[in-house]
Amino acid sequence: MISRIDLRGEALLEGAALRDLLPRADFDVAAALDKVRPLCEDVHHRGNAALIDYAEKFDGVRLERVRVPAEALTEALAGLEPAVRAALEESIRRARLVHRAQRRPAHTTQVVPGGTVTEKWVPVDRVGLYAPGGRSVYPSSVIMNAVPAQEAGVPSMALASPPQKEFGGLPHPTILAACALLGIDEVYAVGGAQAVAMFAYGTERPGEEEGCAPADMVTGPGNIWVAAAKRYFTGRIGIDAEAGPTEIAILADATADPVHVAADLISQAEHDPLAAAVLVTDSTELADRVEKELVPQVAASKHVEDRIAPALAGRQSAIVLVDGIEEGLRVVNAYGAEHLEIQTAEPTAVAEKVRNAGAVFLGPWAPVSLGDYCAGSNHVLPTGGCACHSSGLSVQSFLRGIHLVDYSRDALAEVAHHVVTLAEAEDLPAHGAAIKARFGGAGPDALGGAGPDQLGGAGPDQRGDGKVPGQ
Repeated sequence: MISRIDLRGEALLEGAALRDLLPRADFDVAAALDKVRPLCEDVHHRGNAALIDYAEKFDGVRLERVRVPAEALTEALAGLEPAVRAALEESIRRARLVHRAQRRPAHTTQVVPGGTVTEKWVPVDRVGLYAPGGRSVYPSSVIMNAVPAQEAGVPSMALASPPQKEFGGLPHPTILAACALLGIDEVYAVGGAQAVAMFAYGTERPGEEEGCAPADMVTGPGNIWVAAAKRYFTGRIGIDAEAGPTEIAILADATADPVHVAADLISQAEHDPLAAAVLVTDSTELADRVEKELVPQVAASKHVEDRIAPALAGRQSAIVLVDGIEEGLRVVNAYGAEHLEIQTAEPTAVAEKVRNAGAVFLGPWAPVSLGDYCAGSNHVLPTGGCACHSSGLSVQSFLRGIHLVDYSRDALAEVAHHVVTLAEAEDLPAHGAAIKARFGGAGPDALGGAGPDQLGGAGPDQRGDGKVPGQ
């Protein structure tokens, strides 16, 4: 059901060389890019007409309109099962608690008297959110994308999710209900690469009432076509990541409960036949017991044939045997899992040594499923080893840092000769001339020790414009 990789007794390689020994799903975004390029350009040229045609081709439904009417959102929320609504509301509440604490205030650094640099944080103007709707429905992804954007202060956002034939061409009603709970009223029944193209180019046309305005950024998980479209538009729009198949890695020792470990591996395998489930352990006994435990648990699961069984048997899943937890840490740091569970005798101490993971779950009572829904953390996380250089979605994802440089005349005079010298060293004399022009064309030697009186008469606290530095 699941293969083994035995790394015991070997001198472990480092970095990419070790990473190449570990299981990973095939996910060729470059190949998919050639197929999504003409589709994206078709959306560019034909707008909503192209989106309607692609909904019929890929989703099997002919739409009359792409934008979801407001009454459909209201009806979806009204028809939501009370228990599901309560769970979504609690998920939203906890996510807001965590993400609100991520807000970043402006910070001013005084470099020299009269010279400051302030870094302020400004949200992007408009974001396109994507909620997948293929094998499963993901209202949780609506929450995980919308809450950090809202807490960052993004003033405009829209959401796209694939049209569903069984719901009259609307996205799944639970997706619509989640949008209503979050106050998102601009929703489009568009899926796949065409949704990313809609957000990147916009579909506003003269004489059309329901075109989508272009977005500055697109976030949210999706299939390989969504990932390829994100790559295609990188540079035109910001993206969170090229999300690949989901991953769980579990670093465990002999103290771990094999029932828990098996259940957690299966929990992620049920997403997709390409989902990765990896156990790294120094206990052969645990490995044997987990393998044994997988059999009845898989048999009792719902999505066995189409997802769980192929995911566990695929090249992307394995039990990796190591000599000890320190060696296990080297393996999981090389792997860079989207989700990493630490099920060891001292999970906190082990977690302190983790450098590469999207999110880390400590001990037996913090499974990945908790993070998927109600931990308060974000579940939009880097996959495919990208945790070695990227973070999960957060408030910071939607903010841009802008530097405000404020120097008085005296503060500029103090460093002017250095600026002129560096400009001339780089053969950019006009840069230096822009400095000299402020001091009557003085050369760098004259600027070097010039005080305020020699440079134009401004007093020690004056810029030359009558303002005190910092005003």
